[in-house]
This record gives sequence, C-alpha cells and structure tokens, in this order.
Amino acid sequence: MAIGDSITEGLDDPNPDGTYRGFADRLAEHLSTRTPGFRYANLAVRGRRIHHIFGEQLEQTLDFAPDLVTVHAGGNDVLRPNTDLDQLALRYERGIRRLLDAGIRVVMLSGHDTGWVPVLRVYRGRIAVFSMHLRAIAERNGVDIVDLWALDALNDPRAWSVDRLHFNSAGHQIVAARIAELLGHPIGPRALWTNPWPTPHVPLPRVLRRRETRQWALRYLVPWLGRRLMGRSSGDGLLPKRPQLTELAATLLEAEESRSD
Repeated sequence: MAIGDSITEGLDDPNPDGTYRGFADRLAEHLSTRTPGFRYANLAVRGRRIHHIFGEQLEQTLDFAPDLVTVHAGGNDVLRPNTDLDQLALRYERGIRRLLDAGIRVVMLSGHDTGWVPVLRVYRGRIAVFSMHLRAIAERNGVDIVDLWALDALNDPRAWSVDRLHFNSAGHQIVAARIAELLGHPIGPRALWTNPWPTPHVPLPRVLRRRETRQWALRYLVPWLGRRLMGRSSGDGLLPKRPQLTELAATLLEAEESRSD
C-alpha cells in the first residue's frame, strides 16, 4: 500500500487516459511481476496533510493489514510557516510506530532539496530540518528510508514538472528505481536513479530563466498561495485513486487490452 499526498498520488506522471501513475504505481507494477497474486492500493490524495495521512489513511491501511507500506508525508505541513516541525515529527513517529506494531514493513521517504528552485528555495531550511527528523525516526525505529535529498538526480530540472512542485515521469521513475533497489528487487541498473541522463543539464541563459520564473509564478505560485489564504486544497472533494487492495496483474492486463482496442 502507499499513503501520502500528491507525490504518492502520482502528480505529474500522466497515463494516456489522463489519470496519474507515479512512483508508487511504477514500483507496484514492477513488484507484481515478481510476486504471484500481488495486490496494491494507493490511498494518497493531493493536498493531504499529516492529520489526514496518519488519520484516515493510516486507519484504512491497518484494516487492510498489508505486508509493505510506503509513506511520503509532511510536505504540505512543512510549507505552512506556522507549523511546529518538532510537533509534526512527533505525530509522524506515532503513526510509523502504529504501522510497525501491526507487523507492517514500512519504507519512509524524506523531503527533497528545493535549493535549485527560485522562490521555493526559501523553504529549504524547513524541509531540511523535517528531513533530519525523519532520518532520526527511521533510525530509532529500524525503518527503511529513501532519502530524496540525497538523490542528486532530483536536483536536475529534467526530473520535475513545469509546476516545480511535483516530479514528472522521469522523476517518478528515479524514485521508484531507488525504492526497488532498497527492497532488493532492482528495476534495472543503478544508473536509473544515480545517472538517468546521458548528458549534463544545460541551463537557460539568465534572462530566460527570469522570464520563465515570472511565468511560473503567475501560473502556479499565485493560485497555490491563493488556496492557502482561503484555507482550500487542490485535493478538496477528491478520493483515492486505488482505495482497495486489488490484484495488480489483472488490472494491468485490462488496461493493456483497452489500449490495444
């Protein structure tokens, strides 16, 4: 099972039908090829905060009693300046311990570095502090953690959507490949997540980067700030895309047959 927010839901890694795929789906698809009868659920919804993820998502996960859960949580809380990161970490750890007490293997994902992103780099310190909390939680509880901050490939703009908030298809593949290797079931060579591009990224000239940033701010940052001021979320009214544990091989076969028709 996968719990979390928009990153785990799969934004911005679109399927041909307009739904989102994402690292969790990619990982599940890979694991399903190795495990007969493999079942998968994804309870993540964009905009969800810690009290949602370690609230209703956690309770549903405990009811299903899966073998493995990936957890990416806290990003939407950290971006709120008035959030107490120490208290946030305490709530996170309580949720992780409940999963462990139920005998579920957990893979945590830390925050990623926003130092390369204009405007969003202002949150870099808060993300770093919370990520250190997560590493401490993982160490105290013997939990596997994928440190997104340490994935240099995610500091490349080619791994990110135009909104600069979500991975694109390449970014989600990097994360899926890293988790798969941690689990001992690599998707392919380490280069899939350590060096996914054959050539270095060549940045635009400074004047074009500034113009691009202004356009990004108008299209994405201003609406995002507006929702925060109104107390709204992009996930309001949305439900999880995969709310039940279902056999993934059959689902993939149906999708493939639909595409061929």
